[in-house]
Amino acid sequence: MLKMAGNKSYTIVEYFGGDSGYRCGYCKNDEGNFSHGMWSHTMTVQDYQDLIDRGWRRSGKYVYKPKLNKTCCPQYTIRCHAPKFQPSKSHKKVLKKMSKFISNGELPKEQDGGQPMDSVCDEARPREPSSVCPSEVKRAAITDIQKELPECPAITEVQKEQIRQHADGDSSIVCPTPPTPALTKQPKPLEDFISGSMPDNSSHCLEVRLVRSSPPSPQFKASFDASYQVYKLYQMAIHKDPPDKPSESQFRRFLCDSPLEAEHSPDGPEVGYGSFHQQYWLDGRIVAVGVIDILPACVSSVYLYYHPDFASLSLGSYSALREIAFTRQLQKQSPKLSYYYLGFYIHSCPKMRYKGQYRPSDLLCPETFAWVPIEQCVLQLENTRYARFNQDPDAGDARVLKDVGRALVLYRRAVMPYAAYSRKGKGSSDELEVQQYADLVGQDCAEKILLYRA
Repeated sequence: MLKMAGNKSYTIVEYFGGDSGYRCGYCKNDEGNFSHGMWSHTMTVQDYQDLIDRGWRRSGKYVYKPKLNKTCCPQYTIRCHAPKFQPSKSHKKVLKKMSKFISNGELPKEQDGGQPMDSVCDEARPREPSSVCPSEVKRAAITDIQKELPECPAITEVQKEQIRQHADGDSSIVCPTPPTPALTKQPKPLEDFISGSMPDNSSHCLEVRLVRSSPPSPQFKASFDASYQVYKLYQMAIHKDPPDKPSESQFRRFLCDSPLEAEHSPDGPEVGYGSFHQQYWLDGRIVAVGVIDILPACVSSVYLYYHPDFASLSLGSYSALREIAFTRQLQKQSPKLSYYYLGFYIHSCPKMRYKGQYRPSDLLCPETFAWVPIEQCVLQLENTRYARFNQDPDAGDARVLKDVGRALVLYRRAVMPYAAYSRKGKGSSDELEVQQYADLVGQDCAEKILLYRA
């Protein structure tokens, strides 16, 4: 990472644009998927937090932003407010299924209802442009990111009881009077379902280990091959990849390489910020791995892969619930780290709507970049694929680009504003490209991130 006076670290990116369409993995449109892309040589966790809060997302070191008003299946950034999360009936079923398996050792015979528990198919991945490659780091095409964690909505038992109590009451009552605290049954927290008491003679032992993947920790290096072998089996069984496709280099590029540098701060979580693997060890062997980023305001889910022999345990759903619990744990150490980002919500693809059941959750407005409760957004998405969620007609992008001249560029190892770069006679040919890039990242990020100029 480039560091200047005062030990300031910089994010360095190369912008690729994104004018051509590619195959959509959701609706199978051959050229309907559109996104902007850039290669990140290195990135601070705060810059990435700011970028994902503008609709960007990483796959390896490639960072992309879907063109929501043009792409066939719009992908909206979704986050869950982890401290307020309460598991639904179907969530509890998944957690109890795992507890039962650990206790008595018997795998369920089949998955629940054919749920899409894992990542989207390879065709849904962002495509790195073939006509331009990042300077000094030429990469092959990247694969998709985001696991699937299927669930169904459920009304809590407390809500049901309140409805029954007031069903025959005065119709003028808009909100039922809540029962007194003494009569209210407090819902069981998520952690109680995860770490419930197990008998001493349990058939299995499940341990979740957090290992830093970038830069790789000794624990990550020691378990690398075992983790890769699970990934290879997963890709072959779940995504029907031929044996040579999930290569070790592809695994490294997709799930191990990360532009995020390891960072620590006095008010941050003890484990620090950056990219990690959460390894699920069952009786001494890895059966699943959740790839996550720990950022200043959130835990961001990147991918989940698991051993096909354990597919009936709904490991996609289980890992998401564990990651929400992990976010809650980190929030106690760092109060502003309170959200769990599930990647993208795709309402136009019915099997991808399950992410909206991890509530309370919000979707990111694609025009103002304000967070809006998903209940409001879904009403709009029922009528149109693309929607502006912010209902205030006067609201705009608080970080809208105002002066492209203040955007920072890196030219011949020197950091300078784009205006100074242009005065050198270097900016005439790329002004439209730089303008487009700066519009997408916003004024604040444009003034912090270094755009590489050859």
